[in-house]
Amino acid sequence: MKLQLSMDTLFSMPENMLDPLEERLIHALQIEGRAPWSELAPMIGVDAVTLARRWDSLRERGLAWVTGIFPDGASALVDITCKPQQTGEVARQLAQIPEVMTLDHTSGGRDLLATVLADTPLSIWDTVTNRIGGLEGVRNTQTHLVTEVVMEASDWRLRALTTQEAARVPRPRPPRARAPRTVHPDVEAALRHCLAEDGRRPVSRIAAEHGLSEQRVADGLARMRADGMLRIRTDVARTVTGWPVYAWYFMRTAAKHVQQMKGLMAKIPEARTALAVASQYNLVVAVWLKEMSDVMRFEAAMEAAVPSARIVDRSVVFRMSKHLGRLIDEQGAATLGFVHPSSESS
Repeated sequence: MKLQLSMDTLFSMPENMLDPLEERLIHALQIEGRAPWSELAPMIGVDAVTLARRWDSLRERGLAWVTGIFPDGASALVDITCKPQQTGEVARQLAQIPEVMTLDHTSGGRDLLATVLADTPLSIWDTVTNRIGGLEGVRNTQTHLVTEVVMEASDWRLRALTTQEAARVPRPRPPRARAPRTVHPDVEAALRHCLAEDGRRPVSRIAAEHGLSEQRVADGLARMRADGMLRIRTDVARTVTGWPVYAWYFMRTAAKHVQQMKGLMAKIPEARTALAVASQYNLVVAVWLKEMSDVMRFEAAMEAAVPSARIVDRSVVFRMSKHLGRLIDEQGAATLGFVHPSSESS
């Protein structure tokens, strides 16, 4: 009975849920994270001032955030097992490592699951071997090098807008005709530094902070987005959504079916991430679920949909302590600060 009470508490729905306006706002920003309030207002149905005020409140409470993602380099999932009673301290130290972008506290065959980003696979190895493995309290690590992103969490939607409303959300503006074809290193560095922490940071502020003209920054931003060098991603604290259970599945499936998973994952509302990896598994999937009992139901449904798939291991996430550089509190909110990615801190 004691275990049941703790699990009920851990995965219960908090009272501080998003209201319908906040859900609609976040869904719109998941489609276009830098959309101007004035352009979103008619579609959402409130004025621009109200939208700005609501967004500021969500950010201040750590319930939603926008991040600039730069999809270069290498990435890996790293299983970390810790010595007894040292997981908390290990997690605190891991969260301060710039290359550790996301950190989950998990059940199953790992105490922690880290997402590590670095310039090259060799840099991943160095981070895991020397920085993570060298921490006092770390007993063992296992690295699953990502070979392909089959489905990105940035594609997941809150589903608060209708299909027609979602189609009305303005998309990013293309580069102007006279914009440079390449982005100057100073402009790229400024965008990387600023947008990693706040994907909605205004062009005027980025320009002022880095001694650049607004036109150069605007051109660089548009060019990087158009060329796939920059993605703008909006995330929401899972604890205030209708999907309080977060689980990872570690799978083996026929190689020919890995490519087919993209279409399958897109049809599953709970699916957030699917990664092809090089390890004893070849596919890792992350999902958000409504109930603990859905963990086994999802597993059965996945294996039925892909006959060659075998789920070898699974973990439920107790809590997240870091997400895309943001430090996450025990309630799942991004309130504890920000650690710049490695490319920004050097």
